[in-house]
Amino acid sequence: MTRYRALSPQGLTLTAIVALTVAAFLALGQPAVMVVNGNRVLSDVAPITTANRRTFVPIRAIADALGARTVLEAKTAQIDVIRAHQSLRLRLGSRHATLNGMPMTLSAAPFRVRGRTMVPLSLVEQAFGVRANYDARRGRIEVLSPGVARAPRRR
Repeated sequence: MTRYRALSPQGLTLTAIVALTVAAFLALGQPAVMVVNGNRVLSDVAPITTANRRTFVPIRAIADALGARTVLEAKTAQIDVIRAHQSLRLRLGSRHATLNGMPMTLSAAPFRVRGRTMVPLSLVEQAFGVRANYDARRGRIEVLSPGVARAPRRR
């Protein structure tokens, strides 16, 4: 039978300090900020970043910011995103999609989070010919259309 000793006052104080510090970091942690062509994009579902550095974004929020139209067919779970002459068709849970009528395989299947369709950030880049980058250090996702200059950083 194992006997446990009561925690000393110093041990209890140290444990409390560590727990409060971790809780403060978790409470103050912010989801990644999405910026498209220099404008902040708001969504009720934040982007998701995984431990292996994969980034998923809500497709409608990004598509709207890029001037695209998004249509969801609820019965078939099919999503169409149309931007000028570009057309992306995908289906929830499927890695198969079409871009301008040509078949393509996604790196990960689209999924739903609180009613929003999440797609890999790399798909946004590939489908719409934009540059997309996730800066983990700054907690920032930046999407730039061709011909749009990046704003200079403030010091």
